[in-house]
Amino acid sequence: MNPVVAAFVRISRGWRGDIAAVFAGAAAPLAFSPVGWWPVSILACSLLFALWLFSSSTRSLWRGFFFGLGFFGVGISWVFVSIHYHGYVGLGLSLFLTVALIMVMALFPMLLGYLLGRYFPQGFEVSATRYKLLLVFPSAWLLMEWLRGWFLTGFPWLSLGYSQTDSPLAGLSPLVGVYGVSWAVAFSAALLLGLLFDKVGRVFYLAMLALLWLVAAVSDATQWTSPSGAPIKVALLQGNIPQDLKWHPDVRRPTIELYTELSRKHWDADLIVWPETALPAFYYEAESFLEDFEIEARENETDLLIGMLTLDEKGRHYYNTMMSLGSERGQYHKDHLVPFTEYLPMKSLLGGLVAFMQVPMSDFSKGGSEQKPLKVANQYAGISICFEDAFGEEVINALPEATFLVNVSNDAWFDNSWAPPQHLQMARMRALETGRPMLRATNTGMTAIIDEKGEIKSLAEQFEVTSITNIIQPRGGMTLYAYTGNWLVVSLAMLSLALVGWRIRRQKQ
Repeated sequence: MNPVVAAFVRISRGWRGDIAAVFAGAAAPLAFSPVGWWPVSILACSLLFALWLFSSSTRSLWRGFFFGLGFFGVGISWVFVSIHYHGYVGLGLSLFLTVALIMVMALFPMLLGYLLGRYFPQGFEVSATRYKLLLVFPSAWLLMEWLRGWFLTGFPWLSLGYSQTDSPLAGLSPLVGVYGVSWAVAFSAALLLGLLFDKVGRVFYLAMLALLWLVAAVSDATQWTSPSGAPIKVALLQGNIPQDLKWHPDVRRPTIELYTELSRKHWDADLIVWPETALPAFYYEAESFLEDFEIEARENETDLLIGMLTLDEKGRHYYNTMMSLGSERGQYHKDHLVPFTEYLPMKSLLGGLVAFMQVPMSDFSKGGSEQKPLKVANQYAGISICFEDAFGEEVINALPEATFLVNVSNDAWFDNSWAPPQHLQMARMRALETGRPMLRATNTGMTAIIDEKGEIKSLAEQFEVTSITNIIQPRGGMTLYAYTGNWLVVSLAMLSLALVGWRIRRQKQ
């Protein structure tokens, strides 16, 4: 037996394998912003795959769970900040809810480890190992991430593809989207294991690795979309209103005056964007101000996008809204709401429990998936609010009509944690997938202007009252991912697993 294989077999049979799984998971978030050591995700994935390769189904299950505990424990522990410090939930309950979320997320790699161990059992035959490395592990990982991004409205945070926004693999984004890039990370990890474990096949593994990264480089050098219309000057405002003061009645007028004055400094821009709920009032409460301000904007030939709350005509439903003012009036209501913070799922069953636990929450209504892009500055903007830009399959619904993207957010909920830079990285991926500029206006940071290649052209400092300006080029056309969404890569992954499963059954007959 290969000495390297023998060493991993020994590790996989004992408690050291469990420690290695936790270590791999805890290291993997370092590949994402703000640290950005993107090769770490490939190496961590390689270590996990090696453990799975030589573990029984039961051990594979627990190694997946331990990996998930490390991965999400380090990567999304920032939810504690929003729950405790800004949700005003007690310390004990906040810790419980944070740990509960981490453990729930860890169930996904746990389930994956079990299924791999159950249906693709351990073995040291070269052919079986090659099937696992080339087809099973990368495809299964993709499907696990896709399921996590869909199940119970989805939590796609920390999909491995996001860690590659500054790596050559980012070039695959316009072709296969973030889950396809995650597959490329897992495939690269599997190929590294092949180079380590399979002496006979090393040339093949090396050739496959070189081909993958070459395709990514060629795709990155390709312009998948083309300019549409004249460039436009944009200004993004960042009011830096503390979360604990944002909705205080005494702060409403100073906030409106602050954003008004910031806007007036940029009447030379074609478009000015305020963050999510920058206007701390319902539309009907600020209607007079908005009508007067809209006249001023028209006189300066500037359009506005302003975040606010709106009520329906009967006053029964309220929405998280972006409103366009200026040359044309329009509204976009947030559609993909965050469960337990913006609405309560299974309200008849869980309402009493939430009231008993004294967990504060809102009860917004969904805007509907049929909403169209908003016309501003003689172009069409695809709007997403806060968490919505985490779902590439939903952002592409605005295409091909939208010639640029706008995401507004209020990441003041997460202070100076890793959440804001991770969120910015997701916005960069949406620009890469669609081949369109992305404007991201936030309350406290990170406000950014991103080009169609996912590169940050302007970035505001966090926790400052400021604004940023730049020229963007609206773009038309469709990338391959914009045409196919996630279904191309998901279907190919399912087909790969089906082919391997069929071959295993045939060999047993």
